[in-house]
Amino acid sequence: MRTARKGSVEMPAFVRQLVKETEKRVSSFFKGGRGGASEGEQPGEGEKEEVIPSPYLDRPVLDKLTEEGCARWGLTYALGSMQGWRANMEDFHNCVPQLGGELAEWSFFAVFDGHAGSSVAQYCSQHLLGHILATAGVRLEDHPEKVKGAITEGFMQTDKHLHSVARREGWERGGTTVVSALISPYYIYIANCGDSRAMLCRSGQVFFSTEDHKPYCPLEKERIESAGGSVSLQRINGSLAVSRALGDFSYKGAENRTPSQQMVSPEPEVCIVERSPSDEFLVLACDGVWDTISNEELCAFIHNRLQVCTDLRDVCSQVIDLCLYKGSLDNISIILLCFPGAPQLSAVALHQEAELEDLLESKVAEIYDELSATGEEPDLLSVLTVLASTAIPGLPPGGGIQSKRNCIISAYYHQRETHQHAVPNAVGTS
Repeated sequence: MRTARKGSVEMPAFVRQLVKETEKRVSSFFKGGRGGASEGEQPGEGEKEEVIPSPYLDRPVLDKLTEEGCARWGLTYALGSMQGWRANMEDFHNCVPQLGGELAEWSFFAVFDGHAGSSVAQYCSQHLLGHILATAGVRLEDHPEKVKGAITEGFMQTDKHLHSVARREGWERGGTTVVSALISPYYIYIANCGDSRAMLCRSGQVFFSTEDHKPYCPLEKERIESAGGSVSLQRINGSLAVSRALGDFSYKGAENRTPSQQMVSPEPEVCIVERSPSDEFLVLACDGVWDTISNEELCAFIHNRLQVCTDLRDVCSQVIDLCLYKGSLDNISIILLCFPGAPQLSAVALHQEAELEDLLESKVAEIYDELSATGEEPDLLSVLTVLASTAIPGLPPGGGIQSKRNCIISAYYHQRETHQHAVPNAVGTS
């Protein structure tokens, strides 16, 4: 983030230190809460506990992939993606700010959230757009129903072609959710297949968002059971947590049923939103984002960040950090698309941000001094715990104290360094 007084606040080393110091509190969950025995269930006497590889790491991978670009008609965009606590990175994306030929004023963006491997997500990220355009329904005249049909057919064709590849490569268990946006001069065509989500902010408020496709949703559950499956533990057959996806062919074998009638359907839900000068930004993100933050919170947070940040990659990075700090255990990927009506840098907002960071630095100093009075050097977790229970005015809407963790961590290490230098000086003058 860039403010009036400060440069970038991205400090991965400090974040790593935070993870290290809080590891004891979460290690039992990460190591034993997933993939092993059920909660509260203990192996019997003399019974050897089966060791199942955990889908989670002991510490998150914090390196971020970022990308940015623009279209000649005024769109700017950025991507941010991070592996996080997951043992593998299974997210992919596709960003095409300008389609070719007569569609030079059109754009396409998509996030692919893979599961049971990354191969399906990678394949679909490379072929989905081509299958959509091959239907010949996307044309310069921009007929909404034809474009909608082309998108649906493109998804179905991608899944059909993927099936033969999956049989050859052994990808039957792999799958991916998809959320995409095809933007024309007049409409935004948003397609969702699974539990990744799109959210459109207009005039500072959530104007539109997609609905997640979960097995327990009534219409999804009805289709699953009609195809011979069941829903338990909010999952298909107690296993798969999404009811629509590309791939997942082990759930698509019901005889005498069309592809869209299988337990897992590859058919997207396509929504058409007429564009408006009041459109500010569109977010496409995997469930690693939405598991920890609501539509309204993310809309408010990004709206605020755009007034103090000059780089959309910084905004995406801050969203990723916020989700990580709020407890996201998944891969985290977000594409932020800003329209000409997006919030601009604000002198007032920059001043408020600088005042907030000054306040946080002074609060950290006060807490550090108070805890130091007990005779022990305060650790970062102790400072964070006290600060979290302190009323702090002016925190970013939708972000709260978690969104300023990097600033707080920086202030903590500044205090620790200051105190460490002060102690020898004090001894030398006694």
